[in-house]
Amino acid sequence: MSESVALNNTNHGISNSRRYVGSKETAAYVIYDISQSFNINKYQDIFITDVVQIGLSFQTIVTFVIGIWDVINDVFLAAIVDKTRTRFGKFRPWLFIGSGPGYLLSLVYWLLPIIFAGTDPYNAGKLAFYMIFQLINNLNGSLCNISRTGMLSTITPNVIERTRLITQASLFSGFIEKWPEIFMGLLIDLINHGKLKIPMKTLYVSAGVFTSTAVSIMGLYFVFTARERVAQRIEKPSVLQGIKSILNNKPLLILTITDFLTAFGMNSGVNYYYINVLGFASMTTVVGIPGAFVSPTSYAFVTKARERFSTRFLWILSSHIGDFLMIFVYLIGSINKNYKKLAVMIPAFMIRETIWMTCWGLMNVIPEEMRNETIDYGEWKNGYRTEGMTGVAKDLARKLVGTLGASIKAFILSKIGYVEGAGYGNQSERTEYMLFMMCTLLPTVTSVFGLIPKFFYDLSGEKKERMYRELTERRRKIISQINNPETEE
Repeated sequence: MSESVALNNTNHGISNSRRYVGSKETAAYVIYDISQSFNINKYQDIFITDVVQIGLSFQTIVTFVIGIWDVINDVFLAAIVDKTRTRFGKFRPWLFIGSGPGYLLSLVYWLLPIIFAGTDPYNAGKLAFYMIFQLINNLNGSLCNISRTGMLSTITPNVIERTRLITQASLFSGFIEKWPEIFMGLLIDLINHGKLKIPMKTLYVSAGVFTSTAVSIMGLYFVFTARERVAQRIEKPSVLQGIKSILNNKPLLILTITDFLTAFGMNSGVNYYYINVLGFASMTTVVGIPGAFVSPTSYAFVTKARERFSTRFLWILSSHIGDFLMIFVYLIGSINKNYKKLAVMIPAFMIRETIWMTCWGLMNVIPEEMRNETIDYGEWKNGYRTEGMTGVAKDLARKLVGTLGASIKAFILSKIGYVEGAGYGNQSERTEYMLFMMCTLLPTVTSVFGLIPKFFYDLSGEKKERMYRELTERRRKIISQINNPETEE
């Protein structure tokens, strides 16, 4: 394959004043962003514990094994992706290859209650199948996630346009992506309170198959529509170069350390509390009603906020305000057993949610743009891009600690007396209070350490402007060499 063919999809100018992504591709970008959250994964914990009925003790083992497996396969897959050079791009082929198996694996996952109907939580065949399935599913998911991260960072070399795309995708997807969760919560409540006479298993299987199919179609549309435009060197980076690009990337190291410390934050998730204590799976929808009007307007202030405040300040504000507001919810719920009273907890969670949503735009745009900036920084520092390795490195520490944290969560649930499959109103009072505390106070206290390294992030101002000026010139030279290889010295 000739050099010009290998990267003909990057054969464009690289002016930061030029718009590269047209309306059709912008729509595909937004649709793909929707596909990342158009699911009922919010209820996965309840699905596995109470519907499929995988024992909590075994969940602890599976989580730990998959966590280690995830770290190992991430490194090898990232190296393979970073070495890829095809006429279709660096990432698109892998997204296409992973789409078919991903869809089939998702179908199998949601069909587990049918496949293993009537088995107890520690049935040997079910547990063995679940372990093997999770290993394969994680492998395919890692490949797609690495490719997705790289693809989104190369869709345009224009930093301003990239921020615009992230903002538009986050804004418009917010009107659609949560509908499956909303309807699912409503249907769960109707079943739990005897208003809808269908088995819970049937609901999960139907909703899971529907959303999996929709997401697969959305993903394929993006793969066939989007293009990669950031020039890649023909020379393929070695594994050692990939490691070097991580070790000398200060912004990436700060993000990695932050993720590492933040991953120590533990919680049971609000679903266990909403469904088992309040008996109200639609609680998320109800308390989010005022915030639903606030969150879209929050995007209008992102650009102005980025001009006036540093990335560091906006990062700290947007990532911690929600946790600290949860402290007040915990204090209110702890008075006179208010945590069991819908009349009290709905306003408490609603006020917290509404204030939190004022930073929703920043929460969605800033971290995504910072991830892209760390990839660009690595290119500026080393002269080559390693999107795969950079994405893996950022998540590596978080995954390692997160694996331990998830295992501990399942262990804690068993120790506080949580009974798998018991359903609403059938947990002890002590267990109910612990479920409340584990979704309010515990995550705030255990995630505070992630605040410290954020004060050292300095990729902004003149340094950032100089980086992009020099990158623009380098990319022009790379494109010139690709188009005119005979002039290369």
